Amino acid sequence: MTVRTALQRAIRPSTTRSTTALWAKSLLNAVLFFCIFMVALPWLAHHLLPLQLPFPRAVRVWLAGGMAAAGIASWGACLDTFSRHGRGTPLPADAPRELVRRGLFRYVRNPIMAGELLVIWAVALFLTSLGVALYAAAISILAHWMVVHVEEPELRRRFGESYTEYCRDTPRWLPRLGRRNRATNGRVRAS
Repeated sequence: MTVRTALQRAIRPSTTRSTTALWAKSLLNAVLFFCIFMVALPWLAHHLLPLQLPFPRAVRVWLAGGMAAAGIASWGACLDTFSRHGRGTPLPADAPRELVRRGLFRYVRNPIMAGELLVIWAVALFLTSLGVALYAAAISILAHWMVVHVEEPELRRRFGESYTEYCRDTPRWLPRLGRRNRATNGRVRAS
């Protein structure tokens, strides 16, 4: 069995019915993810390769702050959408039971991961650390690989033509500017 197959098999629709319980699981996931991927690993990367990159302090502080705020806000909004409308969490073992096409998911297919990556890049910018910048690049490549080779095939299997249509109508990472997406606000149940 390949790593990709094993990861796909780990994704299971949530059986939790309570929105409050889904929110609690989502918040636990958020805290753990934040502590590991946005604090511990950047700290380690910075200490393994502490070379500073030249960037004006005022610009990096304001830009990194804006990026982090946008990433955290989108993350929170998406956790709410997953809990209330998708009836699941970002945790693979407790995945949404319904295809979510509303909120930020109307504009990009991966707003949770995009928000997380935005925060990681904000940390790299704020610290102006070569180690953290390389970590951010590596985690971005890994995230893209996971989406393309693990998440999307599993979602196609679970939601069928509805997910294929969603992929056709909604870009993966960056929203289309000046053109409305055809994705609806509806939900589609997993088959």
